[in-house]
Amino acid sequence: MNQLDFKGRHAVITGGATGLGFAIAQRLIASGGSVTLWDRDESTAGRAAQTLGAGTRAVAVDVSKHESVSAAVVATLQGGQRIDALVNSAGITGPNIKLWDYPVAAWRDVMDVNLNGLFHCCREVVPVMRGQGWGRIVNIASVAGKDGNPNASAYSASKAAVIALTKSLGKELADTGVRVNCVTPAAVKTAMFDQMTPEHIQFMLSKIPMGRFGTPDEVAAMVAWLCTEDCSFSTGAVFDLSGGRSSY
Repeated sequence: MNQLDFKGRHAVITGGATGLGFAIAQRLIASGGSVTLWDRDESTAGRAAQTLGAGTRAVAVDVSKHESVSAAVVATLQGGQRIDALVNSAGITGPNIKLWDYPVAAWRDVMDVNLNGLFHCCREVVPVMRGQGWGRIVNIASVAGKDGNPNASAYSASKAAVIALTKSLGKELADTGVRVNCVTPAAVKTAMFDQMTPEHIQFMLSKIPMGRFGTPDEVAAMVAWLCTEDCSFSTGAVFDLSGGRSSY
């Protein structure tokens, strides 16, 4: 593992109790930082914090609800804590089904978590970072937001919106010490696969020239670098982790 410098820094990771969020937390801690896990599953987040060790906190938050995010910011900042980095990792896939059959309630759920939730978090954390004069925001998008996966219209649309939001916010904050970037992984094998059909999983694998899925640790390595001071001249940018699927 290459050594990154996140010493003395503190990150908030949404959806940090499992999957990509948990792997990112591990990498940032290994890089000398501390983390607070924001997750709507309070018990799982608490166990994850214990596993990650001393200095790791867990805050129960439903990112789809603005008032819950506002309260989480207050809870995180108690005791003089900073929020040096925000990693927006919370997300759901929604069902794998044709658009014309897509349940309206499921569409709203995907947008509420993947897009509105990310907006809520950025909206409440950006003023904190501007006040500090420094910050890093990393949004977890997806190659589906660039290509548009069939039978995943809500997920693809939500991740395309995350890419656009990242570009807009990065430009809005370009004259500050806050950098905003996103990553667009191809399929990475996590518990989110449990929300997908076997046919959709095989479709995603067939699109990756390397012939394998990514790993959470590979995504965490890129995200952790984007949280450091070394990421100084990149903002509003999109970083691929696609095994060769995206080459544009």
